[in-house]
Amino acid sequence: MNSRSERTAADPRLGEAHIERVGGVVLVGVLHDHPASVYRVRSVVEGVDPDAVALELPPLAVPLAVRQAADERTPPTLGGEMSAAVQAADTDRVVGIDGPSAGFLRYLAAELYAERASADTVRKVAAGLRSVTARAVKRRAAAAVMALTSVQLAVDPPTTYDTGRTDDPARQAEEERRRADTARSMLRTFAAPPAAAVRRAARERYMADRLAALGGTDEVVAVVGLAHLDAVAGHLRDA
Repeated sequence: MNSRSERTAADPRLGEAHIERVGGVVLVGVLHDHPASVYRVRSVVEGVDPDAVALELPPLAVPLAVRQAADERTPPTLGGEMSAAVQAADTDRVVGIDGPSAGFLRYLAAELYAERASADTVRKVAAGLRSVTARAVKRRAAAAVMALTSVQLAVDPPTTYDTGRTDDPARQAEEERRRADTARSMLRTFAAPPAAAVRRAARERYMADRLAALGGTDEVVAVVGLAHLDAVAGHLRDA
């Protein structure tokens, strides 16, 4: 094992709780924009050298992550772990596996039907879908502007944390763990509103099925939120 591999193996940011392999798919759980997650994504992508990189982004938003990854700085200034994954990969095959998309709408409709959702829940799901679609379109427009100019657009302000990428790895890992534990505790304590639960379930099933299709013959590294990691991995095993 070379010195780089030894450092990687000992790094607390690469804990097994954040990385799952299911067949040809390596799932990397992240806390969006967290420096420990950015490091983890870069390390896994470089180590696996995948045929494709799959991102928890709608297809419309992928071009923005690709543009942000073209930053001469490592990791990129904008785009967090998503652009970091693209920058670290040798492949040009970058796929958005989240909704909104035509395929995702079928999963959302199926989940609403399975839950016998009320009219109020359907309205709230539709309102949420309009919101995320508008955000995806905004990201696609920003990518188009960046393709024509040298301007770097900060479409989504990055989340700030109590630690940065130059801090000690152990401090980064501990702060990430604390934040993830707090989020999990809140999810266990407070039941999600029906509309949010329906959308989350549809997203996780859709992402798993997209990954099952991608990982049939190729090596894929998938970047997903830590909150979705276990569910997506479970659905992927079932698929």
